[in-house]
Amino acid sequence: LAACVMPLLGLAAELFIAAASDLIYCLDELNAGFKAENPDVRLRTTTGSSGNFAAQIRHGAPFDLFLSADQRYPQALIDSGDAVAGTLTPYAVGRLALWTRRHDLDVSKGLMVLSSPDVRTFAIANPEHAPYGRAARAALEQANLWHPLAAKRVTSESIAQALQFVQTGNADVGIVALSLVMTPALAGQGRYAVLPLSSHPRLDQAAVLTHRARNNPLAVRYLQWLRSAAARTILDRNGFLLPASAP
Repeated sequence: LAACVMPLLGLAAELFIAAASDLIYCLDELNAGFKAENPDVRLRTTTGSSGNFAAQIRHGAPFDLFLSADQRYPQALIDSGDAVAGTLTPYAVGRLALWTRRHDLDVSKGLMVLSSPDVRTFAIANPEHAPYGRAARAALEQANLWHPLAAKRVTSESIAQALQFVQTGNADVGIVALSLVMTPALAGQGRYAVLPLSSHPRLDQAAVLTHRARNNPLAVRYLQWLRSAAARTILDRNGFLLPASAP
């Protein structure tokens, strides 16, 4: 068995990871923790919208692991044969937050602040391919604000880009991932308020092994690492809730 595993380990010295944009600020921590236990591996990480990554993987993009902001996209890849059945790994529950850099806007009022004439524009991720955008739309629809505020809404390609719209002043408020606004990089920049979980469908996030990596033991090990106590501590510190099904 050892003779069979060692060549595979040698071939798997590099892992290519597609990760949802809400992980952008904690990926370095997660990857550093994995590399501490697997020092010879090189991790190549790309962040973006989950729906776009799912489409790329279906068309042969060379990713070994897919860390999605929901379970829908990785499950669809399993169903299509582009990811490995039995490897769907819940790792976090995402949270939505209102974030603004304007001190005259009270985001503690929740979504109703978006109705204020002082809010000219607000940003969300594209609901067509970004799970956080889908959740934002559901929250706005529940509050009966989706259609009335359509003229104020600006749509980004990913949740990280929605944050950038607020950072650059192209939007007054963003409905973004809590994990992004909790980063030390934004300490002291603006204010945020967390939206209730009851305001939108749960953002149950999951990872999956792609078909390309079906014989890659290091990719399997990374999935196991995401469920470890150390990884859960990192995710908790970055504003994620932890799935009850994880150990």
